[in-house]
Amino acid sequence: AALLPRPARGLTDRLYCGRRVCYEVLGVSRQASKAEIARAYRQLARQYHPDRYRGEPAGGEGGGAQAAHEKFLLIAAAYETLKDEETRKDYDYMLDHPEEYYRHYYHYYSRRLAPKVDVTIVILVTVCAISVFQYFSWWSSYNEAINYLASVPKYRIQATEIARQQGLLNKTKEKGKNRRSKEEIREEEEEIIKDIIKNKIDIKGGYQKPKIYDILLFQILLAPFYWCKYIVWYCWWIYCFTIKGQEYGVEEKLYIIRRYMKMSQSQFDSLEDHQKETFLERQLWIRENYEVYKREQEEELKKKMAMDPRWKRYRRWMKNEGPGRLTFIDD
Repeated sequence: AALLPRPARGLTDRLYCGRRVCYEVLGVSRQASKAEIARAYRQLARQYHPDRYRGEPAGGEGGGAQAAHEKFLLIAAAYETLKDEETRKDYDYMLDHPEEYYRHYYHYYSRRLAPKVDVTIVILVTVCAISVFQYFSWWSSYNEAINYLASVPKYRIQATEIARQQGLLNKTKEKGKNRRSKEEIREEEEEIIKDIIKNKIDIKGGYQKPKIYDILLFQILLAPFYWCKYIVWYCWWIYCFTIKGQEYGVEEKLYIIRRYMKMSQSQFDSLEDHQKETFLERQLWIRENYEVYKREQEEELKKKMAMDPRWKRYRRWMKNEGPGRLTFIDD
């Protein structure tokens, strides 16, 4: 029964001015302009404002200031309904089509419950906040990576050699009045090594220095440019290698290999140069060669797992104990 169409009731208590017509409340016609509506509202508001009302009980018999307060609220509701063009349009439609009961409820409460702040501003502030957090988070991860690389012998020896060639480490060992403690010298040498790792050594992949163009805000702003660039590049690829049948260059071959391996650009850049040379020597940009290489890697991985004592213990445990059995064995 609740889902069946309800009979036309016209004006309702919970919409706009309730059972009263808003135009009649303000004493204006439906053709009244904004200025006339505002003028009528100011006159009635001065007359029935609870702080200024000193006359007879408003609304007739009894009530006094309380009746004046209710009258003032009704006047304010009528003015709020008629001062806005969109709300006034919905109200006029309700007066002309009282039978569309649910439609009137929907439009009334959708406007009442609509957010007061522009959604565009909310989205912009959210994107900016995410971008700021993203940028500082990347810098924190980058500094942690530099601290880690400074402890790796490969990078530490290389950075130390560069520092000695430039005479940076010799400056830390001063004599006389400027002589410092071993701890201060060690800290300064550590900073020099970290600085060389940052600026002199080619670090690829996830250890790269954060760039402001990689944050979400710039990615959104530059998205049209990237799309146009990709479309131009794709058309160039089709024209050169599909239509004209040109041979692939080194960059194109590495791109095809990376696509076969399903690796991102940063992941592929983190690979050693000799690995990329091996890919080119084996001609992995050819699909058949890559499939052979993939099977070889899978077989090699299986052999390593078979020889790994940890995997042996795990397989033995799965066979004898099983995942559903509780034991007190520490291993």
